[in-house]
Amino acid sequence: MQLEQKNVLLGISGGIAAYKTPDLVRKLIAQGANVRVVMTDSAKEFVSSLALQAVSGNKISNSLLDEDAEAAMGHIELARWADIFVIAPATANVMAKLTHGLADDLLTTLALATAAPIAIAPAMNQQMWAAPATTENIQKLQERGVLQIGPASGEQACGDIGYGRMVEPEDIVSFIADYFSDVSEADAIFAGKKIMITAGPTREALDPVRYISNHSSGKMGYALAEAARKMGAQVTLVSGPVSIKPPANVDVVSVTSAQQMHDAVMGNIQQQDIFIACAAVADFRLADVPTHKVKKKEGTLTLSFEQNPDILKTVAAQTNPPFTLGFAAETNDVEAYARNKLERKKLNMIAANDVSSSELGFNSDRNALTVITTDNKISLPAASKYSLAIELLKLLNNEYSTIQNNKKSK
Repeated sequence: MQLEQKNVLLGISGGIAAYKTPDLVRKLIAQGANVRVVMTDSAKEFVSSLALQAVSGNKISNSLLDEDAEAAMGHIELARWADIFVIAPATANVMAKLTHGLADDLLTTLALATAAPIAIAPAMNQQMWAAPATTENIQKLQERGVLQIGPASGEQACGDIGYGRMVEPEDIVSFIADYFSDVSEADAIFAGKKIMITAGPTREALDPVRYISNHSSGKMGYALAEAARKMGAQVTLVSGPVSIKPPANVDVVSVTSAQQMHDAVMGNIQQQDIFIACAAVADFRLADVPTHKVKKKEGTLTLSFEQNPDILKTVAAQTNPPFTLGFAAETNDVEAYARNKLERKKLNMIAANDVSSSELGFNSDRNALTVITTDNKISLPAASKYSLAIELLKLLNNEYSTIQNNKKSK
């Protein structure tokens, strides 16, 4: 049980996603957590306090002016009790209050009174999520160290489609478990090692205003970078254009195109012990990019493409290459394509994932991997990308250590 004896204070604000919170409480308790719940008045319009009390086993807190509770300074006691304060769903209104330090109800008062880390799981209409005010509030909260879980993209209660959905309860539980997971148990297995990781998509220009790209969010690569850093490595992250904040204490090289990513990698690859190619790099680019915007015209537009450099294959073909881990994101025959890529590019290891499901892979906070080497195949079941990153890096270290020991024995 990953949250054994952790005190999780769950704040529920008034969004439609509040109906998922009894399931969230149940899943937290299943992982060993102690859960106390505080609700706003509007949250009670979407989910029953009685249901939450039944699944949590504790009285639900709501009023800042509860005489019985405040006789013992109840809100201060709750604030001190929490190991983490999770607000799910976190509406645009609550996020605005947190940003400006308002404390006009029990939930927002607790947010000011607690010394525990605060995590928010945003939930709102996609246009509200994209609004400049919300963007500014999120940036300020992140700067203060508030943790962010999601949001996810998809169909919303109002009928819109886009970012703003609260992530699923299992994703929130995984995030909290990841936060408390102590990768120091791995004994800093990469101490003294240099690891380069590529992440995110690339963009290939069609003209000065248009480009082609893919759905990679960069989340898996960024999770690997954070986990590798915590395991003691000196990490260089070569990232395509993404919208997520890079991990602390990681050297980030931002690029746009596949050629730029190739140049950034090859310019520093000789100093690396391990290379992890997690980016979704475009295979082709326009052969001749127009200098002006292409205008609409009648008939068919024909474009001519040429191959981009194969970064992973080029790295593996070096005279003294680093340990190479590739990724194979496939929609069918996943293992067969991955094995072919492993052999054809002469890699040490490959991590294959099926991206045909919207619940895993691209743009999701979860993934599942099949890790393949010449001699072994290990399946890593669906979990948060950070959890998978830790497990994948442990497998990588085992294979890397075996190769290094074999070299020494020769």
